[in-house]
Amino acid sequence: MPGRVAAVVVLSEAERSQLLAWARRRKTASGLAMRCRIVLSAAEGLTNAAIANELGITDDTVRKWRNRFAADRLDGLTDEPRPGRPRTIADTDVERVITTTLETTPKDATHWSTRSLAAEVGLSQTAVSRIWRAFGLQPHRQDTWKLSKDPFFIDKVRDVVGLYLNPPERAVVLCVDEKSQIQALDRTAPVLPMLPGTPARATHDYVRAGTSSLYAALNLATGKVISSLHARHRAIEFKKFLVTLDREVPADLTVHVVLDNASTHKTPTIRRWLLAHPRFVLHFTPTSSSWLKLVERWFSELTTKKLQRSTHRSVRALNTDIRAWIETWNDDPRPYVWTKTADQILESIARYCQRINDSGH
Repeated sequence: MPGRVAAVVVLSEAERSQLLAWARRRKTASGLAMRCRIVLSAAEGLTNAAIANELGITDDTVRKWRNRFAADRLDGLTDEPRPGRPRTIADTDVERVITTTLETTPKDATHWSTRSLAAEVGLSQTAVSRIWRAFGLQPHRQDTWKLSKDPFFIDKVRDVVGLYLNPPERAVVLCVDEKSQIQALDRTAPVLPMLPGTPARATHDYVRAGTSSLYAALNLATGKVISSLHARHRAIEFKKFLVTLDREVPADLTVHVVLDNASTHKTPTIRRWLLAHPRFVLHFTPTSSSWLKLVERWFSELTTKKLQRSTHRSVRALNTDIRAWIETWNDDPRPYVWTKTADQILESIARYCQRINDSGH
């Protein structure tokens, strides 16, 4: 407004140092940092209009914080307490909810719900829900876990991860596994197509038409998959698949095969075949460590994108569908990239073991 005189700002050395620290510190709230810049600019003799133009704010904002500083100094730059309803849930109530959730169970259930816990502790369901969200508690969920008991766990992890991260020269690394007992299923009624506002619908019951077993070898460098379908999954079928790999991989390359500890992979027949084909080197993952097999990730894609919602009236139709999907995959393969080192994996497992040991379970 015409005739309004801007408050004069003169800073002491201590005030200037504090304002500069607040303005530059990365963890300072953006609002407080802006107020500090307003005061520092005012101390240099700039007008309110010049400060507003420089900082991209309004004249009224500059005037407000300039006057607040002139009246209350540094204390004037902090936010005033906001009006509102006082807290109705004390810290003791929060502690009681958390302790009850973690250390007890209801008499008629395996875990608490918001309603049952609210009745137990004397709070509202909404309050219990807010506390659970704030502390990341989800009693209705349960994950699974398993630690390998393989005595050579560390050595096998370093061996397999070393292959993933630093594959040897003039060699191909294949991650091999079998997806057994793939069922050819047909619904008892036609699948109803998706409509606006209505998802596709299928009957819950089905007719079994037989099973098939898929052997797959994922090339870690290219993402391509060598596959073979069989009626069963015995050592005989695994040997046939090794013969297929021997035929598909160029003869001048060493073949490093990452696979699990299934008994069909270690029979005398397989050992004799490997002795006759020394370019094949097997690398076994630790027991109970399917997460180390990258081909499992590819099996997941096959399941979710093709098998889960397909219908097949015969094993022949199932096999034809699987082969077509694999051909499409190999037309544009996408290799999976392993990123964690063996040391990072072992450190993560050690932290988890320490965590469950400290939990008292």
